[in-house]
Amino acid sequence: MLVVTRFRVPAAEAPGFRLDLDRARQALSERPGYLDGTVGRNVDDPDLWVLTTRWEHVGAYRRALSSYDVKLHAVPVLGRALDEPSAYEVVEPGTVLNEGSARSLG
Repeated sequence: MLVVTRFRVPAAEAPGFRLDLDRARQALSERPGYLDGTVGRNVDDPDLWVLTTRWEHVGAYRRALSSYDVKLHAVPVLGRALDEPSAYEVVEPGTVLNEGSARSLG
């Protein structure tokens, strides 16, 4: 599973945001199921930042978000993310893709 989280950060806030975002990535990296992650900044629009992380599966990512350290160090930063979908399934040859359909709650 791939998570792509984008942020719009004014230049004046960039140095502090960079530290906070790296701290968030570090907190996530310590959770079971984390595979790797990267912090990036757009080359054409330096106010646009991204945190990409890869996980074994969606459950590992969702459980990571509920851990104390992630709530302390990552959730405040993730709360600044652009309001857009961020979780993606990895598409590999021959795999069956998730279907976009309503799911039963009961």
